[in-house]
Amino acid sequence: MDSAEYERKIAARFATFDQDGSGYIDREDFSTAARAVLAEFGTTARSYKGQAVFNGAEAFWQGMAGIADVDGDQRVSREEFVTGAAKRLRDSPDRFAEIARPFLAAVIAVADEDGAGATPRAAARVLGVLGTPAELADQVAAALDADGDGRISEDEILAAFAGYCGVDPDA
Repeated sequence: MDSAEYERKIAARFATFDQDGSGYIDREDFSTAARAVLAEFGTTARSYKGQAVFNGAEAFWQGMAGIADVDGDQRVSREEFVTGAAKRLRDSPDRFAEIARPFLAAVIAVADEDGAGATPRAAARVLGVLGTPAELADQVAAALDADGDGRISEDEILAAFAGYCGVDPDA
């Protein structure tokens, strides 16, 4: 994949994070995502799981800002994301795991409705409230269950999310 195609794919990923369509990724985008997930599963913000989602979203935002907010304005522009975040995440998947894991683990816990792990159907619901079209959400969620056990583990979702966000641009 050439550089222009890679940057185009990464720029498209930007919209995943820009929940309010403002043209910037900021703390509110992460809070919006957290609220949407909690509402979808009927989980209150003050519950243990709700607090974990908000704390994970804040940690993810802080990590993203630390990687990409080069001008220090507390928001990440599309250009900062394309030139900063994506490159750094691609070059350092372990860093990506550090910043994404708390949020993803908390979301999985909320989506785990029966205590046996999140199902692909629950993952599709999460993807849907975060803006993925329903038909694509179902396909992606099914693919997240890499080992075919009917449940999506933290490692499976982290690997897929890392790939999607730039560590593996073909994901």
